[in-house]
Amino acid sequence: MLVADVVNLNRYRKRAARDRAEQTAAERRLEFGRTKAQRELDAAAERLKAKSLDGHLRIREDDT
Repeated sequence: MLVADVVNLNRYRKRAARDRAEQTAAERRLEFGRTKAQRELDAAAERLKAKSLDGHLRIREDDT
């Protein structure tokens, strides 16, 4: 007859929850994670695009 190892269920549940949380975090880092430099580069491109678009307006807001 074999003797099974005693398992603390609370530890098992906590470890499983941590593993699930880490897996979710890793997935989200891949999906949403960008470096600060990437965010700043995108923001600068948006500002440049808005400035270029505003420069092509026929009627300016301050003229009305």
